[in-house]
Amino acid sequence: MWILVLQRMLLELVVDLLYFPFWWYSGGVKMIMITSGHLWQDGNLQLSPGLWLKNIFVPMFGQTDWQGRLMSIFMRLVNVIIRSFGLLIWTAIVALLPLFWLAFPIFLVYMLFSSFV
Repeated sequence: MWILVLQRMLLELVVDLLYFPFWWYSGGVKMIMITSGHLWQDGNLQLSPGLWLKNIFVPMFGQTDWQGRLMSIFMRLVNVIIRSFGLLIWTAIVALLPLFWLAFPIFLVYMLFSSFV
């Protein structure tokens, strides 16, 4: 009885090892693309430069005089610029994740073969 279980486990191991590269470049790529999209959305929700831009002419702290409005516009403009730059950096980082995912097995095979030479 235990020989049948051992055979089945060995067969499953061989099938999984043979299927893994196909999954990595099909289902795995789909998974990493969805995850990257969610990470970008989370970064956009955290930084939200569009929300700051939408409220750029709303006076801060209820100061409706011209100095308060001018300071509010200036501060929100600075916030929009800094947050947009942060979102740009976050977009670049998130865009590199799928590229690393695709290149990682190739890099491992290269390192494995270069260690033997």
